[in-house]
Amino acid sequence: MPQISLAPSDSPLAQAPVVAEVVRNDFVESVHHGVVAALDRDGSRLIALGPVDAPILPRSSLKPLQTVAMLRAGAEFASEELVALSAASHPGEDFHQEGARRILDAVGLDATALQNTPSRPLDDAAAREFIQAGQEPTALAQNCSGKHAGMLAACVAADWDTGTYLQADHPLQRLIVEVIEELTGEPVTVTTVDGCGAPAHGVTPVGLARAFGRIAGAGEGTPERRVADAIAAHPEWLGGTGRDVTRLIAGVPGLIAKDGAESVYAVGLADGTGLTVKIADGAERARVVVATAALRHLGARELGPEVGRVLAELDAEAVVKGHGQKVGVVRALLG
Repeated sequence: MPQISLAPSDSPLAQAPVVAEVVRNDFVESVHHGVVAALDRDGSRLIALGPVDAPILPRSSLKPLQTVAMLRAGAEFASEELVALSAASHPGEDFHQEGARRILDAVGLDATALQNTPSRPLDDAAAREFIQAGQEPTALAQNCSGKHAGMLAACVAADWDTGTYLQADHPLQRLIVEVIEELTGEPVTVTTVDGCGAPAHGVTPVGLARAFGRIAGAGEGTPERRVADAIAAHPEWLGGTGRDVTRLIAGVPGLIAKDGAESVYAVGLADGTGLTVKIADGAERARVVVATAALRHLGARELGPEVGRVLAELDAEAVVKGHGQKVGVVRALLG
């Protein structure tokens, strides 16, 4: 019989510890490895599990930082809802699509200027209406259309070319890298292409946590403060109706959060604390329970019983079912 060998992975994520397990009828069926990093305002490490100093791709968790860059470039938004939308991974509900149109209309552009990947809405009801109407996938319905509309608004404000705004050497993309490096406190060492076509940059979990703490705890009158306030006040424009990230933001005063593809979760608290969770295998089912466990460790429950209720409700959704009934849970191992 031929022998099978495995090539060793050189990814630091291969060395990540187990941070959650899937339990079915008291039997551990699966485990998830991951990385958890948290910093206070002064940069002291409050949580450091796994390779927290190795780069990851935050994917859409970088959108609040990108929105800070848009504002610094001079982008103007008619309302704070639209600021939140520019940092969104929205599910394509009608108000999200209309909001992206409003951003474009204000700078004399239309949806044909968007260069993000066409898609149907992620929201089930919106997707059904889309299909029933015989509509083909569009850039406007895709979950990153708010970000791309905001990028175009920034280009118009700064008199930059709108036809090449996704190129890595475009002035807007160079500014985004500068902002990422400033807020994370570290150089960008990895650049690739995101699912929507925009550049995707790698930073460490520690750096991402630092950036979210800086945005959530930013001073008045800064672009960072405007982004944080917009997200906190209008979480449904960031995450959509009823999604976990929307409910977490709404349930914890002063908290901002942004999920990213491949199971990334970044959180900033009003006191300047920042948190990053990355599940190594990219499975979405573990990221929320690990994030809520980390928030409890950081003392979020001290903000009041309502916060504890929200965290408990989010945890309760991570269930394992057998024959349609709850027979187990996905549970975090953060003690």
